[in-house]
Amino acid sequence: MAVAGIVLESQVSGGKVMSVDPDGSGTEGTSLIPLRHEIKGSISIDKDRLVKLFRSHHIQSRELVIMCIGSDRSTGDSLGPLIGYKLEKFHIPGISVRGTLSEPVHAANLAENLELINSSYRHPFVLAVDASLGTHEHIGYVTLSEGPLRPGLGVKKELPDVGDIHITGIVNFSGMMESLLLQTTRLSMVMQLADVISKAILYGITEYYEM
Repeated sequence: MAVAGIVLESQVSGGKVMSVDPDGSGTEGTSLIPLRHEIKGSISIDKDRLVKLFRSHHIQSRELVIMCIGSDRSTGDSLGPLIGYKLEKFHIPGISVRGTLSEPVHAANLAENLELINSSYRHPFVLAVDASLGTHEHIGYVTLSEGPLRPGLGVKKELPDVGDIHITGIVNFSGMMESLLLQTTRLSMVMQLADVISKAILYGITEYYEM
């Protein structure tokens, strides 16, 4: 479970925003898209930017690993395993999906899975996916960022950074008793986020490898 930055409202309209991390530092290049607009059909996660990120990292010469982080025992934290479950059914050649409903990657086994990836692949490119907490008005948004994900930050856990790029879905707001917030997160929101993000990843992979 990650934690999303605070978004400057004046910069949201174009899809490209500056996010402000919890420590007050800014991070440019984050794409934050409202899911509720995706449902209405007017906007979606920035799939073309995902393709551009693949291209900039030359992933055709690397092993693509999609690391979907979360637990199937918590509604809010199940976003990652749900996305992994959806993606693994496609059996995409040359692409590894880790973190599913049957074999989730969570706080207790994250370090073990990272060691396994590093020992199994010569030069892996890791796309990390996780649920996140943010402000109340940004529940249902998706973020796409370059650089590693910091899982566990939203629930005050110290976990290793994951990924070359990462995607998060904001499932609830950040505040006191985060674990309880995750337990009471609406499943419908998590499922809709999982649908949008998994489709975006499939689109990105298809578009990139067909170029």
